[in-house]
Amino acid sequence: MVIQVMGRQMTVRETLVTQIEEKLHKFDKFFDPDTVAYVTCKTRKGVKIIEITVTYGGTVFRSEEENETFRTALDRAMETFERQIRKNKTRLQKRVRPEAFVSESEAEDDYEEEEAFRIRTKRFPFKPMAAEEAILQMNLLEHSFYAFTDAETGKPAVVYRRKDGDYGLIIQE
Repeated sequence: MVIQVMGRQMTVRETLVTQIEEKLHKFDKFFDPDTVAYVTCKTRKGVKIIEITVTYGGTVFRSEEENETFRTALDRAMETFERQIRKNKTRLQKRVRPEAFVSESEAEDDYEEEEAFRIRTKRFPFKPMAAEEAILQMNLLEHSFYAFTDAETGKPAVVYRRKDGDYGLIIQE
């Protein structure tokens, strides 16, 4: 796995880069050697944040953790990342490397695999609107996201509330 470490409004120390690489190489068995893992380090209001994103086989694996130190945030992010993979092991076996789950470890027993997905279906028309109007509608419904048709492009889009209180917009490429 190729690991790209970057800092947002900061410079990442070489010791932290080394720690990140050592820990992430633990997941090489799940991904092809040319898979890219993006690790972003940032500080917000004195809190250290590490975000790990790996896209492989059309699936996005993501973990974001914050703590007082980068080391602890990294440890927690790695635990979250591993928990995601172990919890969805059966579904992911078709998407990660075939030999990834062949040698089962004792540590895996700590993770209970997720049951079948319970999906509740809602149907509603996608009204063309601007992102600001979609955010207003989302807030009125007290939801954390809202899907709509972008009035400018005519394509589907989603607005959502981020953990930091800001809003995000997902648009189709």
